[in-house]
Amino acid sequence: MRVRAKKYLGQHFLKDEAIAQKISDALTLKGYDTILEIGPGMGVLTKYLLKKPAETYVVEIDRESVDYLLDHYPKLKGRIIEHDFLKFDLAGYFKAIQLAIIGNYPYNISSQIVFKVLENRAMIPEFCGMFQKEVAARICEKEGSKVYGIISVLVQAFYEAEYLFSVPPHVFNPPPKVESGVIRLIRKNEKAFDCAEALFFKVVKTAFNQRRKTLRNSLKVLQLSDNLKANAIFGQRPEQLSVAEFKRLTNLIQTDIKQD
Repeated sequence: MRVRAKKYLGQHFLKDEAIAQKISDALTLKGYDTILEIGPGMGVLTKYLLKKPAETYVVEIDRESVDYLLDHYPKLKGRIIEHDFLKFDLAGYFKAIQLAIIGNYPYNISSQIVFKVLENRAMIPEFCGMFQKEVAARICEKEGSKVYGIISVLVQAFYEAEYLFSVPPHVFNPPPKVESGVIRLIRKNEKAFDCAEALFFKVVKTAFNQRRKTLRNSLKVLQLSDNLKANAIFGQRPEQLSVAEFKRLTNLIQTDIKQD
């Protein structure tokens, strides 16, 4: 199937049927009965999602693509959300429904999509899709790597992240200049986040803003006590800390702030 190309927000449309089916099959269909595809374009992935035993919705901002989808996929009638996903009130529209999100994500807003998923994680048990390969790898990377960073820690604090497979440029129209990677995130079943969540986000972001420095230096802005900064953990760089260690660090900082 050849798909008419329409590059939107850095998006390159998939034209390989086998890969489209492989992406759709990455969904486990566990813990939800609803699927939301972001940026379906001409529906090369959508056609396989519609075969799943779940209700498939799509969110698409381009009017021409919406018209095409309505003409070619009648099952989508009433399930096409004509909106910018980043500005879309996900919780307001779907209420208490648990849903999976999937898509071939535009490269230049893919990280913003991930952060929106994190904000709405209570209703998103699963998140799959295709990213620029470097971004996909960074999301799934573990501590000790130079590419491990803010998005790695924040995603893995709430989801089990798995890099599934790589996708070459020639299967897209137009072909991008980089490879792509498909990942799957499955929400962790932890009932409570064992540290102050807002402070955790702040600590992670502040630490990685100066990733080459030790935590003792990169977290100076938090004005921590000398006694706390003497702890051995502050002699490490942020890329050396696992998610669990960032949680422990957050708890140490919270205690220090309360005592100040």
